[in-house]
Amino acid sequence: MLLNHAFGLFTHPDSEWAEIRKEHAPPRRLYVAYVLVLAAIAPICAYISTAHFGWTVGSDRLIKLTEISAFQMSVLTYLAMLVGVFALGYAINWMAKTYGAREEVVPSNGIALAAYSCTPLFLAGFALLYPVPWFNAIVFLVAAGYGAWLMYDGLPIVMGIPKDQAVMYAGALLTVALVILVSTRVGSVILWNYGFGPVFVQG
Repeated sequence: MLLNHAFGLFTHPDSEWAEIRKEHAPPRRLYVAYVLVLAAIAPICAYISTAHFGWTVGSDRLIKLTEISAFQMSVLTYLAMLVGVFALGYAINWMAKTYGAREEVVPSNGIALAAYSCTPLFLAGFALLYPVPWFNAIVFLVAAGYGAWLMYDGLPIVMGIPKDQAVMYAGALLTVALVILVSTRVGSVILWNYGFGPVFVQG
């Protein structure tokens, strides 16, 4: 049922957000039935492409990751995505009153808004099966843009805020999202120093 929202957010987002608000899906159910499933797309595709397909550097030099290294990187990416969605959902709830949101008895709408707004980024993970850096960058840039628009569009509906507050609220949340992204990247670099860095091989 929850996975049906993934398609509705592309075809009729306003009515889909209204349905999401009515559901009040518990965060645990939302994570198990939606986030855990869709967030796995990018790590799995990245593992397949980096360990088995590789990418070309220059004219004929094929570079891959070892299977162990690719697995480690995929697991770390998966965990970072799960933490990132939760942190963004927490920030949405934390800032809700500031922008005039109606307080919920169960603060599940913030997690729902974060999870469903990340849907384009989750689905963009399929692009990693074609390991060409410029192509992947374009796909993820478009997905991030649409995800940001989904969040802006869903804020007034899901959180019950005035429409004129959505721009400021969305801007603040995008700033939080950038902080989360930078934090996960810094965390990755730190873990590389403890033996979890990428190990390259020539194909």
